Formats: sequence, structure tokens, C-alpha cells
Amino acid sequence: MADENLDTMRKNPLKMADIARLAGVSASTVSRALAGNARIPEQTREAIEAIANEHGYVINRSARNLRQSLTRTVCVAVPLGHESDQLVTDPFFLRLFGHMADAIGSRRHDTLLVREPSPDPLWLQRLIRSQRADGYIIVGQSDQHDALNLAASNFLPMVVGGSELADQLYCSVGSDNYAGGRLATEHLLRTGRRRILFVGPATLPQVDRRFIGYTDTLAHHGIEYDPACLLDVHFNGDEAYDRVTAAIASGLVFDAVFAASDGIAWAAIRAIEAAGLMCPSDVAVVGFDDTEVALQARPSLTTVRQNVAAVGARLVDLLFQRMEGIDTPSAALPVALVIRDSAPA
Repeated sequence: MADENLDTMRKNPLKMADIARLAGVSASTVSRALAGNARIPEQTREAIEAIANEHGYVINRSARNLRQSLTRTVCVAVPLGHESDQLVTDPFFLRLFGHMADAIGSRRHDTLLVREPSPDPLWLQRLIRSQRADGYIIVGQSDQHDALNLAASNFLPMVVGGSELADQLYCSVGSDNYAGGRLATEHLLRTGRRRILFVGPATLPQVDRRFIGYTDTLAHHGIEYDPACLLDVHFNGDEAYDRVTAAIASGLVFDAVFAASDGIAWAAIRAIEAAGLMCPSDVAVVGFDDTEVALQARPSLTTVRQNVAAVGARLVDLLFQRMEGIDTPSAALPVALVIRDSAPA
């Protein structure tokens, strides 16, 4: 009988009654255990949680007792599995958070910010089961694609900030990163540059689309991509500075840099100038995001602008639709090239 139950649940989302049957307890005991009720014996609670975790169970809010009040809170969570030391004070994050908080507040909800620096495979399920919020916005896929898919398989009120992936189950909202990669590379090639470094975490979701846009554009212009022109660094200015410095010292020849973020681009400019070269006359540089760094840098930074206000508004709008039970599709918003002094026309 247990095997039959497991076979059934592989085809259908697990329900609270299924957990109760597997654990040999009542559905009300399962409900209290997953809510962390201290009156449930620890051994029973752990057994119930283990079953829930194994099968990817999360609370289905639409099936909860209608007499239970909502929290009127939206949780904004930042998983940092790819880079545990990245700070939420990153300029891009701050702008996005501000726009989302304003949009959430206009709907008379509060915002709960959660930073998850070392997520394990079940962190999101635990967060959702904590019932501290009515809906969840996850900022960036990081390396958590599987965890996001697991939660989305039977939990609707969740939206993810990031590019749409081929096999994703969750709703995502992000910029057209592939188009951004093409815009940046086309501009550099159009201004006569031919040896373009890509500096950034090239395999990270969202950035990988920028990298593919870069390599596809090189190929379109008959330029063979050279793996030596990839400096795969984290979103960390110090690492980017060191890697660009080392590339110059090694004798690597390049006349342009396409950076995965404005922060990385500014670090690259500092390394270029510290080595006695000039930006843009010797090396042109293009960033990504169009944060305050792009305007404050000297030279001012040519960059790909993400419409952060529009991304934040769309994330919130789709989440509130999903909180009403509407299964919304993913969205990709357009980007634009902003030409400044680091890579003039």
C-alpha cells in the first residue's frame, strides 16, 4: 500500500492527507507539525517534516481554513548560493527593492526581506511553510533553479526575478539579457573593437544569456570566440580588478571589455588605468544595469540599461495576481544601450 501511495504522489502533487497517511497520524497533526507547534512530539514532528521535504510539499494557501487571517505581508527573498558574500547593498538590489517595496506598500501590504546566504535544497520550502507571508518574490535564481521548481510544483503565489529557463515551472520576470549582450557587443564592434573580454559569472542564470548574446554576436561578425577572453569572476569588484590586472600582466591583448555589471565594469576601468592604459582610447568598456555607478564613474560608463522600475512593478503585479489564484506567464522586459564616455560612438 505504501508503494502505491508513493507511485500516486509522483504523478500528483502531495496533499496534507497524503502526508497524514504516510506518517500514520491525523491531518490536523500534520498541519500543527508543519506550523512548528511545540505540542507535537519532536520525533513525530521530524518524521512529518521529513516526508514533506522528500516530496516537495509546501502549504497550499487556497486550501487553508478561510477563517485564518492573512498576514498582509510579501516576503522578498534573496538566495546567494552562488556568492554568499554578496551584499543586498549592491546598487542594483537597492533600486529593485525600493521599487518593489513602494508597489507592495501601495497595495497595503508590508515587505519582509530575507537574505539566504547559504541555501540548502529545502530552504524555500521551509520559508513558505513558515507562513510569514502571503506571497513570495525571489530575487534572482542564483544556483537555486531546482529548489525554485520544487516549490513551484504545488505553490502558486511565488514569482522569481530572472530570465526564463527552458524547463522552469515557476513564473519569472526579468530583462532581455540576451538582447543586452548583443547590444553591448554590437556597439563595441561597430566602434572598431575586435578583441573583447567578457568579465563576469558567465554560467550564472541571467548572466549566461548576456554571455551567449556576446558570443553569438562575435560569430555573426565572423569573429571566433577565444576562451582566453572570458574572465569568469563573481560579482565582486576586488576579484574583477585582480583578474583584469593579471590578464594585462600576462600579455593578453584586448581592446574592449564587456562586463556583466556596472560594478565589474568600474573595477575593470580601474585595473586598466592602473596598468598605464587609457579608457576608452586603449580599452573601451561597457557595463550592465545602469546604476548610479555608471554616472559617477570617470569616465562615465557606457552600459546596458535595465528598466528596474518596470521589472519591480511587474514582479509585484504578477505576484498579486497569483495570490488571487491566477497562473500568470513569465515576462521579459526590453533593455537599452546608454552610450557614455567609456565606450563612445
